[in-house]
Amino acid sequence: MINVSWKDATAYAAWLSAQTGESYRLPTEAEWEYAARAGTSTPFRTGNCIHTDQANYNGNYDHNSCGAKTGIFRGQTVPAGSLPANPWGLHEVAGNVWEWTQDCWHKNYQGAPSDGSAWGQENGGDCARRVLHGGGWLDFPRSLCSAPRYLLTADVGYNSIGIRLARDL
Repeated sequence: MINVSWKDATAYAAWLSAQTGESYRLPTEAEWEYAARAGTSTPFRTGNCIHTDQANYNGNYDHNSCGAKTGIFRGQTVPAGSLPANPWGLHEVAGNVWEWTQDCWHKNYQGAPSDGSAWGQENGGDCARRVLHGGGWLDFPRSLCSAPRYLLTADVGYNSIGIRLARDL
């Protein structure tokens, strides 16, 4: 799903929860990064570099001279499962679309919850703006590293923004 705002994404999660009897939600920022890294400690789940046969991004640019400049630019999203999964079986976590998380925007991680929970208004959180991760189809490869984050107003959606839901067990 693309062109979805944070408000629409959370409304969809609530609707899906009501329809299925399961509890769906946006992942926290910490959960998203944990899932994207999939047990790795390198900038990308693929190591120190990523290529357009592993993720959907603008391949007209390089990252630290690692060979990410492949010249391939698809110019749009690809269907989930089009590219190889990360080590935990998750597809298109890096690239394709920026993904909303639950967290309110904070300029850095000082005072962030240590238990992986969502970070709200405490310590100066701005809940009118929310956190996105993952990089999108139109971005430079550096945006696909596991750590970069972006902020956007919660009521805005673009064709490079989507969602990945978490289900509470």
